[in-house]
Amino acid sequence: MNKIFSGIQPTGEIHIGNYVGAIRNWIGLVDDYDCIYSVVDYHAITVDYEADQFQERVLETALNLLACGLDPQKCRIMVQSQVPEHTELAWVFNCVTPIGEVERMTQFKEKSKQHRANINMGLMDYPVLQAADILVYKAGFVPVGEDQVQHVELTREIARKFNSRFQPIFPEPQVILSCAAKILGVDGKSKMSKTLNNYIGLLEAEESIWEKLRTAVTDVKRVRRKDPGCPEDCNIFTMHTAFSPDTMIPELDKGCRRADIGCVDCKKKLFENMTAELGPIRERASALRSQPDYIRDVLKSGAESCRDEAQQTMEEVRSVLGLYR
Repeated sequence: MNKIFSGIQPTGEIHIGNYVGAIRNWIGLVDDYDCIYSVVDYHAITVDYEADQFQERVLETALNLLACGLDPQKCRIMVQSQVPEHTELAWVFNCVTPIGEVERMTQFKEKSKQHRANINMGLMDYPVLQAADILVYKAGFVPVGEDQVQHVELTREIARKFNSRFQPIFPEPQVILSCAAKILGVDGKSKMSKTLNNYIGLLEAEESIWEKLRTAVTDVKRVRRKDPGCPEDCNIFTMHTAFSPDTMIPELDKGCRRADIGCVDCKKKLFENMTAELGPIRERASALRSQPDYIRDVLKSGAESCRDEAQQTMEEVRSVLGLYR
């Protein structure tokens, strides 16, 4: 079986953008690939965070993954910092990665603007650690969204440079691109983000979800109920493509263009379909909250299995580097 690695930061509450763009895709891959899914806590400390809440955020992220349907019998779920070989390999990769390659990363430029008071080396080195996350397991595939493709391309370049300079140890991983629609925040213009407070939480109460949908921005050209709209310009319609039955999408498209359906009615239909999918996830999460030891055991088992593989890779790396042994 081909191996997959992907990760998610423990940045607090997971939102529906994370779920549609990544987690739902992860679940669909476990039957065909050897999948490792990580809570990447070292990546999360590149920006300001509350240290006293961090462990709880890690466990909450793991709980969300399990509630969504990731089965630890079919994949490995682990915490990045529990396998120290990730950061050891990142240092090795730092020594073969030109500074110019990381400086041109789009995400570094964007995050530097968002965190002007804390532009640290970790923020710049993020994609090198990401390369180590993937290659320490010699993963051949990485499921990502469009915004992470550049990082996987850098991972391929790092593998190529290492293999050329020393020995061919690492594969050049391929992208498995998520085909899910890119859901924006409820403001209709920015990426869904807790920082921007424009998100809908995966486990958010139904009343709160409806309030956010009710006031969410739609097609700005539909000023009045009778104005025809353009579904491709409406974030609510994009959400429909993620949560509503395929048979409903053409009907909504036509209704919007002809002004046969108003924005409020369109939002009500979305709320119904979103509730149908998220309700069971919320129920599983509620049940898991009473089983903290189970969640810890899942993470412990995943880390132990991953550590064995990572140690084998690092033995090979240390050998070809000529390090003292």
